[in-house]
Amino acid sequence: MRTLTPVEGQRWVAGWVPLPAVDPLAGADVLGPPSVYWERPLAQEAAAGWGEAAAWEARTPSEAHTVLASLASQGLRWLGSAPGELLGPWFGGMRFGATGAPDSAWDSHGVARWVLPEVLVCRAGEGVVIAAFSPDVDGGEAQVRARLEQVRGSFPAAYRHPRGGAVEVRTRSSRSDFEARVTRAVEDIGAGHFQKVVLARAMDAEGPDDFDVVDVLSRLREQNPRCATFLFRAPDGACFLGATPETLCRVEGRVLETEALAGSAAPGQTEGLGASDKDRREHEAVVRYILAALAPVAEHVSADAQPAFLTLKNVVHLRTGIRAELRENATAAQVVAALHPTPAVGGTPRERALSFLVEHEALDRGWYAGPVGWVGAGRAHLMVALRSALVRGPRARLFVGAGIVAGSSAEAEWRETEMKSLAMLRALGGGDVVRR
Repeated sequence: MRTLTPVEGQRWVAGWVPLPAVDPLAGADVLGPPSVYWERPLAQEAAAGWGEAAAWEARTPSEAHTVLASLASQGLRWLGSAPGELLGPWFGGMRFGATGAPDSAWDSHGVARWVLPEVLVCRAGEGVVIAAFSPDVDGGEAQVRARLEQVRGSFPAAYRHPRGGAVEVRTRSSRSDFEARVTRAVEDIGAGHFQKVVLARAMDAEGPDDFDVVDVLSRLREQNPRCATFLFRAPDGACFLGATPETLCRVEGRVLETEALAGSAAPGQTEGLGASDKDRREHEAVVRYILAALAPVAEHVSADAQPAFLTLKNVVHLRTGIRAELRENATAAQVVAALHPTPAVGGTPRERALSFLVEHEALDRGWYAGPVGWVGAGRAHLMVALRSALVRGPRARLFVGAGIVAGSSAEAEWRETEMKSLAMLRALGGGDVVRR
């Protein structure tokens, strides 16, 4: 574990003021693309951060959990009272896990990386505030006040809609390789090696010019209001962004909310999804896993009696909501360690499925399907980073996956991943997608 800007035991000073604005993303017009972004449109919750007052990185998976556990206790001194509602203030994420095909494109994001922005504009409910952060040293308070005044005086009042027109996005991926991996997974399932594995694949996309990540975020949030839209920009400018429907955990004190999200169908095929034995089995495996995994860290665990349908723009999922009361002194980091990766993104039994992925998936997922979100004192909201892409200049690598169980068809799983890729492709291209 190492810190990029502070030293061990560093403290930060913070201040905030209300802001007569409606949209944190609008700040991109005066401050440039944000370093971090988070929005859940239906919850009226959004945050955009610029700069890095501090950034913690982990070099190993074990350090990643240590970093996550330490964030809620980092020293923060407010000038005056703390704001009543503020997301974060730490934003970031971590890798999915081990890989058999390392990709240096992920190096700048690290195994885990969490940022305290210099400036954070946050909407929670109807109000918008600016918060500023600085190391708590001589001159820190003056720097916080100066940042607040500068941003408040220049921040746009209007909502930030997408501005660029549609562009042609060329895509490239190997159907034959993916279908061969699905066939191999079905064979291993039939041989009793495991019951389920989630296979991911990458799709490389390229535009005529650098992708405008602010426009991409604008499209993602408008086209996917039931999802959490996110962006995490690394020091070299590479952006991991997406719009994911799946909550890993939301923690408020001792109250925990999570969900099982597995089983998919195209829009208009909801009735078939509800009657599908394959999708029901896939979904029930996730529910059972989550209930068992929470037992060491939570009590009074309950789940919806029957799965509901979560209808998104390009796909419908089976969803079961799960609630629990955390045991005393249990933390969000312990919840993440217990749950991730769930069978919805890994498989079951977990270790056997993950071993299959390392050996056969031939893909570095990086942060795809890993936990991303925000952490604060006694609070955290982490999503599973699905429907996402790593964007650098005019190139993007999209990630999609499908759950493989007994009876899975390689052709059907390919179609499912094609369907899931539409959310990111439409956001990158600014319109409907033409496959080439």
